[in-house]
Amino acid sequence: MNGDSPKIEIFAPFGAAYEWMKIVLFKPFDIGKWLVIAFAAFLSGAWGNNFSFNYRGWRGNTWNFQSATPHNFWTTSESAPAWLVPLIIAIFVVAFVLILLFMWVSSRGRFIFVDCVVKNRAAIGAPWREFRREGNSFFLFNLVILFSAMVMIAVLLLVIALPLGLFAGDRHSNGIGAIAVFAIIFVGLLWLGFAVFFAVVTNFMIAVMYARRCRAGEAFRDVSKLVLNRPGPFILFILFCFVLALALIICGTLLACMTCCIGGLPYVSTVLLLPAIVWLLAFKLLFFRQFGPQYDVWAGVAIPESPGPAEPLPPVQPPIA
Repeated sequence: MNGDSPKIEIFAPFGAAYEWMKIVLFKPFDIGKWLVIAFAAFLSGAWGNNFSFNYRGWRGNTWNFQSATPHNFWTTSESAPAWLVPLIIAIFVVAFVLILLFMWVSSRGRFIFVDCVVKNRAAIGAPWREFRREGNSFFLFNLVILFSAMVMIAVLLLVIALPLGLFAGDRHSNGIGAIAVFAIIFVGLLWLGFAVFFAVVTNFMIAVMYARRCRAGEAFRDVSKLVLNRPGPFILFILFCFVLALALIICGTLLACMTCCIGGLPYVSTVLLLPAIVWLLAFKLLFFRQFGPQYDVWAGVAIPESPGPAEPLPPVQPPIA
């Protein structure tokens, strides 16, 4: 490791994050504050905001696709009503609008949740207005990433389809050939690498935008250079967080089972798992600020006064000269 670079640790910020979580949620314990911070976490999509669409085929004669011929299904009024296609289009349009709305709220909610944890306060309206520019910039950035990902998926599918069409014809219909398999594996690994990289960068972009009040493009370039220059600490961080995420999923599943699935509801699960959610966010912020004072979200932040003695900020590992 370069002697001019700060020493990056994993377990030290993890322990400091636990202490900060106790200060935010339990010193003193306030149920109103707890519920507001949980709502901020809910807006950020921290837990319980995953959509799940399950398809179950109809068994009736009208919608039995196996028994109906393609000609009868699409030409007979009994099989395909005139309102079916407009209804499908309307459902897709509504779903797309809801996805965009969720992305916009989540982009603003990320800054609200970070603000609650950093400043040890329960507030929604003030940070919603304060970080409007940064939240909208992050939303537009996510839109660009979304549409770029759609284009990349289309290109990757084309890349996969080409070897299938070129080499599968010389073999049996149930085989696609070694070259096609290699192409699929290569493209899949390439896509996975890009997905992990963008996931890591976008997660730490929020801290940069919060600390500097900059736009998403500047934060993306900064964090990308940092990750590419020092990938080792981030790889360890990802592996450690993967284990923590598995533990959180197990805890959430157990809570849902013990509460007859009530604990699995989106906001309810956020309320029940709030200590773990705040702990993980504080861990990410404390880990990231080890890379330099420019990444410290607590720099210049005034913590609201409490009835007791003033609580200290989470400790940070000083850079090694």
